[in-house]
Amino acid sequence: MSELMEIRWHARGGQGAKTASLLLAEAAAMDGKYSQGFPDYGPERMGAPMRGFTRISEEPIHLHCAIYAPEIVIVLDDTLLSAVDVAAGTPEDGVIIVNTVRSAADVRSEMGLKGRSVHTVDATGIAIDEIGRPIPNAPMLGALIRVAELLSLDTVIAQIEKKFSHGFRPEVVEGNVRAIHRAHEEVRGE
Repeated sequence: MSELMEIRWHARGGQGAKTASLLLAEAAAMDGKYSQGFPDYGPERMGAPMRGFTRISEEPIHLHCAIYAPEIVIVLDDTLLSAVDVAAGTPEDGVIIVNTVRSAADVRSEMGLKGRSVHTVDATGIAIDEIGRPIPNAPMLGALIRVAELLSLDTVIAQIEKKFSHGFRPEVVEGNVRAIHRAHEEVRGE
């Protein structure tokens, strides 16, 4: 990867998009890449739409702004598909990954998309099964790694274990790791 890869996360407050965008950037840095991860939200409350951003590059990153033309869009809450133009600015060869029980073809039809690669995974279901809470960020990281191959799965898992081991019980860390593995295997595209 020599060019800048830009990823935009769409979620509702409390779903972990801020954490996921930061974790991905930290994992990229751990892998020797340049990266940025940051959220975009105001005084919104839990449940309000918000965005997160991640940039990854082999070269230093000099941009310090929101991402308007992402190569990859990750949607943690499929109710946002009808509330926000999540595909805005995404090029024809861009990738959209949605947390939903619906198929990629159904999501494409609902969004009226032409072009772009659409993938879906039931990240909330996986999170409930493996972590015991409906927080889809870790499974969405697993799906992203499978679809985009930006980093190795081992690098992302090592960052999760490092970051979460100080603030969470071991079973929570293990549940997140299982959730990442499951979503990595269960993500489906057209």
